[in-house]
Amino acid sequence: MAEQKETAPFIIHDLTLVSPDRSSKDIGKLKNGIVSAESIHYPNRVLLYDLYHDILSMDGFLRGIIEKRINAVLNKKLKFTKKGGKQGDELTDLIKSQSGRDLITLLMESKIWGISGVEFVIGEELNFKEVPRKHIKPEKGIITKSQYGVSEEAGFKYQDMPFVWVVGKENDLGLLLACSMYGIYKRGTFGDFAQYVEIFGQPVRIMKYDAYDTKTKQELKGLLDNSGSSLAMMIPKQAEFEMLDGKTSNGDGKLQVSLKDACNEEMSIAILGNTETTVSSKSSGYAQSKEHGEQQDELTVSDLIFVENLLNSKKFKQILKSYGFDVDGKFEFELDLNLNTLKLRMEIDTFVSQKVPIGDDYWYETYGIPKPDNYDELKAKMEAAAKEPEQEPNNTNGKKTSEQKPAKKGQLTETKKQNLIDLLFKGLADFFDQAQQ
Repeated sequence: MAEQKETAPFIIHDLTLVSPDRSSKDIGKLKNGIVSAESIHYPNRVLLYDLYHDILSMDGFLRGIIEKRINAVLNKKLKFTKKGGKQGDELTDLIKSQSGRDLITLLMESKIWGISGVEFVIGEELNFKEVPRKHIKPEKGIITKSQYGVSEEAGFKYQDMPFVWVVGKENDLGLLLACSMYGIYKRGTFGDFAQYVEIFGQPVRIMKYDAYDTKTKQELKGLLDNSGSSLAMMIPKQAEFEMLDGKTSNGDGKLQVSLKDACNEEMSIAILGNTETTVSSKSSGYAQSKEHGEQQDELTVSDLIFVENLLNSKKFKQILKSYGFDVDGKFEFELDLNLNTLKLRMEIDTFVSQKVPIGDDYWYETYGIPKPDNYDELKAKMEAAAKEPEQEPNNTNGKKTSEQKPAKKGQLTETKKQNLIDLLFKGLADFFDQAQQ
């Protein structure tokens, strides 16, 4: 029994959890949720987070673009580097494990929801549980036992608890706030679209009868009842009938589709910062898609820095240290190298190196090549080989085929330039071959 208490979470075990509210949502409820969350004296995000949960669970497009942004961070290589420059395998393996990926996901979700919280379970191995967001009151710095609690007496002050980590700003309601209105409108649009298809997607059967012929009317009614469930009407011949179905302005349903696409585009901009990396517009082309892709790359780099800062924070390192890990170092992502950009960068660096000296560490860091352990020995061999005079090729008569002017002091010959380029590309090829294995 004592062993169970040591491995059980302290705060989450004492919370009174309530299922999300699944009632219908509209713009009025969105406004009420925002007002409640932004209250000065008694802020509460329960109404707003219930609405977030409902929209996110029912909107496949919104869920997809959120996962796309988070996966852009999860799929980057992350390692722990010790102070000496060597990789810390223990913490690297930990952050690459499923627990590490789950933790990074929660850190990224703090941008989506506005806040995320975890409680680490005391034990020999790193383990944690997610704190329900509706119980976190960042404005008060507490986690309440009831989701509607507002005072410190009704909960725990998490800033004083070493194994509770809450990430997020006090007044940040998350990116879902900008998407909620479009999610509500889109849901209503799909309902209208479904009704449009139900009404006008099948032929309308209209039967006319003489107003005084009741027997014919009864026979026609029985015929309609037994001949299917599509829309049917019975009118007297003497009555005037006109059906205004909206086909003149919306004969193919494009009105609803246009509104749905507009809502998706706004949500894509809010989450990804662009539209062309998810869906293609009519006016899109290669240049526009490339520009949007570069914009998303910048957003991903910002997310990587955000996650790095959190993993290297004093709070998280103290938690890791309590589990017995050596935290003398830092977590850092290995950024993917764009070979086309890298080739252009190398040509510029090669030209600059002819004008001013460039340190060897710059080449290793810029091009992602691991520095060998016997660097000094290899460097001495390269310098010795560079000092050896070059032999000029002779023709069959023993005469020189061409006259080459000696290189000026500090200037690389064409042969040495090409050798440097070949050596650098060979190192890059070997590096990427090892990474793929």
